Amino acid sequence: MNPVQDSARLARLDLNLFRVFDVVLRERNLTRAAEVLFLSQSAVSHALARLREQLGAPLFVREGRGVAPTAFAERLAPEIREALALFEQAVHRGRGFDPRRDVSQFTVAMNDVLEPSILPLLVARLRAHAPEVRISSVRLDRARLERDLASGRLDLSIDVEQQTGAELKRAALLQDTFCVVSQRRRKLDVAKYMAARHVTVSSRRTGLAVEDLVLSRLGYQRDVVVRCQHYEAAFKLVADSDLLLTMPRRRAAELHALLGNHLLPMPLSLPPLELHVYWHRQTDADPRNRWLRGELLALTG
Repeated sequence: MNPVQDSARLARLDLNLFRVFDVVLRERNLTRAAEVLFLSQSAVSHALARLREQLGAPLFVREGRGVAPTAFAERLAPEIREALALFEQAVHRGRGFDPRRDVSQFTVAMNDVLEPSILPLLVARLRAHAPEVRISSVRLDRARLERDLASGRLDLSIDVEQQTGAELKRAALLQDTFCVVSQRRRKLDVAKYMAARHVTVSSRRTGLAVEDLVLSRLGYQRDVVVRCQHYEAAFKLVADSDLLLTMPRRRAAELHALLGNHLLPMPLSLPPLELHVYWHRQTDADPRNRWLRGELLALTG
C-alpha cells in the first residue's frame, strides 16, 4: 500500500475502536468487556469487526469461553495502550479539574477491614473540599487489580504492601501496629500468647491472615479456632470467651470505644503494618486521579 493509501486509511480510523480493542485484550471476554465499556456485546463485536477490516488482519480468536489475541494484536497492544494513555492524559491536562465545581465519580477498592477506618475520614474531607464529588468504595480483588485500574473500572486501590507489576504505582498511606484484644486485663508474654486460642479476621476464604503471615516468618504458628470476616464480630466473640484477637491498633481503638474489651500490647516485636495507595501508570498525570491521591494522603500526612 502506498503512502497516500496509508494516510487515507489512518484518517478513517476511529479512536473508540482502539479503546474497545484495549479492553477486550485485558478482559479476554466479550461479555466482561461490554460491561466495562457500558456497551452491548453485539456492539463490541461490531467494533472489533470494523477495526479488523480497517487494519486488514484478524485481532482475536475464540478460546474456551473467551477470546485470545492473535500475534498481530499482541504486537499492536503496547503501542495502542501507550497512545490511548497519552491521549487521555492530554485531554485531562487540557481540561483541568476543579474539585469545588466539577461533578465527578470516583471508585476506590479496599477491603472491608480497612473501609471503616478510612472511608469515613475520606468522605468527611471530600464533603468539605469537593461537594460535587461522588465516591464508591468497592471490594478489593487483587487478582483483577491491575486490569481494573488500567480499564478505569477503578481509580485507586488501598491495600497492604504488595508486589505488583511495573504498570502500577504506589505511595505509602500510613503505618499501623498490632495489638491484642482480650476480654480481661492480663499480662501476656510470648509463651502465654502462643498457648492461647485465637480468633482471626480475613476477607479471603483461604490463606493466612496478615498477622499470621508475619508470625510465620518469625517461626510461630498460633492456635486459630475461629476465622471471621469482620472485626466487629471478632470483638464480640472475644467479649464472651477466652479468645485473643490480634489486629491493627487504629481499628482496635475505634471498636474498643464502642464495644469494650481490653487492648493489650503485642508480646512479640512485629514489623509495622504498611498501607499503600495504588494507581495505574497511565493515570499518573491525570488531574482527577492526582487530586484524589492527594486527598487520601492528606488524611494521614
